Amino acid sequence: MPLSNIANLFGRSPIKPIKEHMAKAHEASADLVPFFEALMKGDLAEAEEVQKRISASENQADDIKRDLRLHLPDSLFMPVSRSDLLELLHAQDEVANTAQDIAGLAIGRKMQIPAPLQVQMKTFVDSAVATSAQALRAINELDELLESGFAGREVDIAQRMTEELDDLERKSDKLEVEIRAALFDIEKDLPPVDVIFLYRVIEWIGDLADKSHSVGNRLQLLLAR
Repeated sequence: MPLSNIANLFGRSPIKPIKEHMAKAHEASADLVPFFEALMKGDLAEAEEVQKRISASENQADDIKRDLRLHLPDSLFMPVSRSDLLELLHAQDEVANTAQDIAGLAIGRKMQIPAPLQVQMKTFVDSAVATSAQALRAINELDELLESGFAGREVDIAQRMTEELDDLERKSDKLEVEIRAALFDIEKDLPPVDVIFLYRVIEWIGDLADKSHSVGNRLQLLLAR
């Protein structure tokens, strides 16, 4: 009998809510694309609507996290430990939290993205969200990994996905350096307080890619055990 089916005999498998949680975390992340598109059009009302969606996704992720923590048994009849799953859950949670923080700060500041930065900003945001999407794809392999007992072809697939996640995170780091340099070139023409918060938003978008990469790192640790 597959390990995941045996686990279900002893209680609810935590894998489905782990996957649902990451899906909600990525949902929050993915909405940063239309959020920044609205900001760059100067449509603050639309940006506020998207920010509410991001916040709702983060809240739903919190609900899933809370329910899983309450019902996760002290020991699991699985080839993964409770502490490992909780660490993975925490890494996923940081993705949702960071997306919410980015949108919340930008809305709170009624932020405008300077025209010379807009093309780079779109590319940067798209790159960070792509990293989150790759983390979701990797997490969606958990069922198959359990079925295989964390061995064989499924491990190779998951390993390849996490390697692709490494590449995406490095790309995001490079884009962050480039957009910070572009902001430096024009910052003397902008209100100083706006510049401070633009740098912060850029940093947090970079953090979003880093947090998504951390999800892959936690998955790699599961594979290595």
